[in-house]
Amino acid sequence: MARNKREREREEGGEKHVGLLRLAQILTYLVVFAGGVVIGLTTSSHINSHFTSQPYQSISVRNVAALHQPNCSAPLPVPPPLDMGAFLHPLNLTHSLSDEELFWRASLMPKKEEYPYKRIPKVAFMFLTRGPLPMLPLWERFFHGHSPLFNIYIHAPPRYHLNVSHSSPFYGRHIPSQDVSWGTVKLADAERRLLANALLDFSNERFVLLSESCIPVYNFPTVYRYLTDSVHSFVESYDDPSRYGRGRYNRNMLPDIQLRHWRKGSQWFELNRALAIYIVSDTHYYSLFRKYCKPACYPDEHYIPTFLNMFHGSLNSNRTVTWVDWSMLGPHPATYGRANITLSFIQAIRNIGSLCRYNSEMTSICYLFARKFDQTALEPLLNLSSEVMNF
Repeated sequence: MARNKREREREEGGEKHVGLLRLAQILTYLVVFAGGVVIGLTTSSHINSHFTSQPYQSISVRNVAALHQPNCSAPLPVPPPLDMGAFLHPLNLTHSLSDEELFWRASLMPKKEEYPYKRIPKVAFMFLTRGPLPMLPLWERFFHGHSPLFNIYIHAPPRYHLNVSHSSPFYGRHIPSQDVSWGTVKLADAERRLLANALLDFSNERFVLLSESCIPVYNFPTVYRYLTDSVHSFVESYDDPSRYGRGRYNRNMLPDIQLRHWRKGSQWFELNRALAIYIVSDTHYYSLFRKYCKPACYPDEHYIPTFLNMFHGSLNSNRTVTWVDWSMLGPHPATYGRANITLSFIQAIRNIGSLCRYNSEMTSICYLFARKFDQTALEPLLNLSSEVMNF
């Protein structure tokens, strides 16, 4: 009996011990929970007091959603529509394109032959100058009344400003230019830069390179018809076996450009649009001229004549439409001034006494322009223009 009594007492003591442990655990949980509530209330009170003390309104979920909702009452700015006119005929010649960007843009050629508008082909008159245009009044008279049929582009030294009236066809016709050195590849760079800027206008179909010493020897209607009706371009390109021709060839151009390809010609060219695009699109062959055609090799006399002979000879007349007098046998042609300007002199340029091929026929009109003329020639040329040149 005593043994059973001790076992019951031990069991009762164990149960009391377990109960005390559970009570201690419950009290611990209560203490922790109460502490968490106190800490949470204290923190929440601190945060609320912080934000309510700021000069901003409290942000609610509704306010956050409202921030992301568009303001339907204020119309969104409408982007300008794609202007076909500005794309086809840029009015402002100023741009910030590099030569590489410009040539890429100018090389774009539509695959679709039909134009989505009534296209009137224009002639781009490209003046490569060292500054002033001494023959400006003569050219203004030549262009007068024919503005729908031509565009003018001037490549002058970057710091030069041509001072003309707003009514002049030369007003605002400077293209972004770079300095040019005679006899270097920079001269050919300027020619390509003129072509590329003129190609930005899709109305330009023929491209004439002129200098400040050039004059027209026929009136505008005659020049326009002669160029726009021609199936050929007018780039002088011939094989000169002398040291001034083949002697300038550099064998480092092999195998791409061979001696049999090499040609020479006047830099004063006239091109149709297709050939102009081919020239500004070329990188490979022009880089060879840039690298290996250095004085006494002149890229402006060899690059275009050689390039056209290699790839587009059938599209070229192999003659120039700009008369020049090389009878002086020097590095530069003869220059004419006041004393040389007579009626018979101009008539002799207009009709040289021989025929040249135009399309499939022979014609006595071989030269449309002439050079070189200095500023003293202007007055007598103006006096003769209506009588001899019919403008």
